[in-house]
Amino acid sequence: MLRSALTLDATTTTSGFLLVLSIVVPVAGILLAFVLGDRYVRLVSCAIIPLGSAIAVAILLALPQSEGPIVYLLGTWPPPLGIALRADGLSAAMLAATAVVICAVAIFAAADFSPTTTETRAPFAFWVLLLAIWGALNTVFLGGDLFTLYVALELLTFAAVPLVSLDGRAETLRAALRYLLFALLGSVLYLLGTALLYGLHGTLDIVLLSRRFGAEPAAFVAAALMTTGLLAKTALFPLHLWLPPAHAGAPAAASAILSGLVVKGSFFIIVRLWFNVMPGLPGFAATQLLAALGGAAIVFGSIVALRQERLKLLIAYSTLAQIGYLFLMFPLAFGASGRLESGGALAGGLLQAVSHATAKAAMFMAAGSIYATLGHDGITRLGGVGRILPISVLAFALSGLALMGVAPGGAYLAKELLLQAAAEKGQWWWAVVLQAGGVFTGAYVALVLAHVLAPASEPSTSLHTAASRIRETAALALALCSLLLGLVPWEPYLPLPPGVASDGFGLGALAKSLPTILGGAVVAVLLGRWERLPGHSSRWKALMMVVGPARRIGLALSVSIERCDNVLRQWPTACIAVLTLAALFGASMLVDF
Repeated sequence: MLRSALTLDATTTTSGFLLVLSIVVPVAGILLAFVLGDRYVRLVSCAIIPLGSAIAVAILLALPQSEGPIVYLLGTWPPPLGIALRADGLSAAMLAATAVVICAVAIFAAADFSPTTTETRAPFAFWVLLLAIWGALNTVFLGGDLFTLYVALELLTFAAVPLVSLDGRAETLRAALRYLLFALLGSVLYLLGTALLYGLHGTLDIVLLSRRFGAEPAAFVAAALMTTGLLAKTALFPLHLWLPPAHAGAPAAASAILSGLVVKGSFFIIVRLWFNVMPGLPGFAATQLLAALGGAAIVFGSIVALRQERLKLLIAYSTLAQIGYLFLMFPLAFGASGRLESGGALAGGLLQAVSHATAKAAMFMAAGSIYATLGHDGITRLGGVGRILPISVLAFALSGLALMGVAPGGAYLAKELLLQAAAEKGQWWWAVVLQAGGVFTGAYVALVLAHVLAPASEPSTSLHTAASRIRETAALALALCSLLLGLVPWEPYLPLPPGVASDGFGLGALAKSLPTILGGAVVAVLLGRWERLPGHSSRWKALMMVVGPARRIGLALSVSIERCDNVLRQWPTACIAVLTLAALFGASMLVDF
C-alpha cells in the first residue's frame, strides 16, 4: 500500500524519532569533525555514513508498517504553531537513494581526500561538506512546511558551492561564484512566493496549505515565482547558466554529488509544491510548459554533449538533458478532474530521479578514475582506455545503459510508466520525446565507448597514477545498482498502477531496447565529434562517404545549437530567461483560470 498521502498531524508516530536522527546524525558528524580536527575528519565521516545509512534503511522498513506517513512534531507542538517532519513513500525512496550514493562516493573519495601533513584544507572541507549536503537533503525530503524547505535548500546550496572550487583554481572559483549568485537569485524568487502564501493563508505547513490553497491571482503569482526560483536551482533549460562549468570543473567525487544528488533537492520541492500544496491549481498550460522545457533540455543538452571535447563536460551536459526527463511527468499527471494525480506519472518521475542519481554519480566516478590515471579526459584521446581501465569503462557503459532505459534498470520502469500515462492521457507527443531522449542518450554513450574501446593512437609509456580497484569497484557497484532498480518492489513507496512491473531480462525488454541502442549509434555518427579511429581508417572512410551529406547537415545543426548554448549561458540572457519564465507561468495559470 502506498504511503504518500500527507495528513494533518496531531501526535508524533512511533518511528518518528528516526526522522530526527536522519538529520541530527550528519550534523553531529560535522560538529565532531570540528572538535577532533583535520586528522580525524575522514574517520569521523566513515563512522557517520554507515550509521546514517542504517537510519535511512530503518525508515524505509518502518514506513510500510505505519498506517500513514511517519511524523515527528518538534517540541510536540502541532502545525501551525509547531514544525512537523514527515516521511511518506516519496521521502523514503529519496532518503534511501541518497544514502546509497553517499556511501559509494565516500568509498571513491577516501583516497583522494585523505588528510596528510602537507594538505589538510581540501580533505577537511570535502568530508564536512559531504555530511552537510547529506543533512540538508534529508531535511528537504522530510520537511513539512515551505519555510523549513527554504532553509534546507539554502544549507544545501551553501554546502554545494564550495565543492565546486575545492582545488582553488581560478576557473573553478569563477564557476562556484556563478553557481552561488544564480542560486541566490532562485532563492529570492522562492522566498517571495513563500511570503505571498503566508500572507494569504497564515501558515506554511504543507498539509494546511493544501486545504486552504485557492485559485486566486496572488496564489498564481506565488506559484510562478516559487517554481521559477526552484527551476533556476535545478538548472532546467534554459536556466543552466551555472551547471556545465560547475559540474565539469569540480573534483570527480564532488561532481558525482552535485549531479547525482544536489539538483534533486530543488526538484523534490517542486514535486511537493505541485502535488501536495497546490494539486488543484489551474495548471494544464503550466504543466505543458514545464514538460516543454524538459523536452527542450533533452534535445539541447544531448546535442551539445555530443560536441564536447572533454569527458566530464559531456557528462555535465548529459545531466542537463537528463534533468529534462524529470519534468515530463507533470502534464502526464494532470487528470480529467483538473488536478494533479499521484499515479503512475508521479511514480515514473520519482523513479527516474532515483535512477539518474545512481547512474550519473557512477558516470562521474568512472570519468574521475580515467582522468586520474591518464592525466586528461579528452574524448578523442581515450583510445586504449578499455584495456587499461576495464572496470571503469564497464561502469560507464552500464550507467549509460541504465540512463537509456534498458531493462531491468529503474529508468526502464520509469519510461514504461510515463509512456503508459502518455497513452492514457492521449498526449502522444511526450511519448515521442521520451523515445527520442533514449536515442540521444545512446548517442553520447556510444560516442565515448567507441573511443575508449579503440586501440591507442600512441603507446602508453607511462600513466599519471595507478588505477585504484576500490575506486573503480565503487563506481561499478553504483552503476549495477541503477541497472537493477527495476527489480526492486516499489509498491509500498511509489504509486505504481496495478500490474506494472519490469520485464527483467526478458526478450520483450531486449526488443524494446534494441532500437534505442541502434538509433543512438546512428545519431552519434551523424552529430558526434569524431577523429579517425586508429585501426579502422579504411572502414571509417567508407562510412563517412556513405553518411557524409547527412553528417554535414547534422554538424551544421549541432554547431548552431552549441553557439546558442554560449549565448544562453551569459548573465543578461539567463536573467531575462528567469523573468520571462516567471511571467509565462503566471500567465498560463491565469489563462487556465
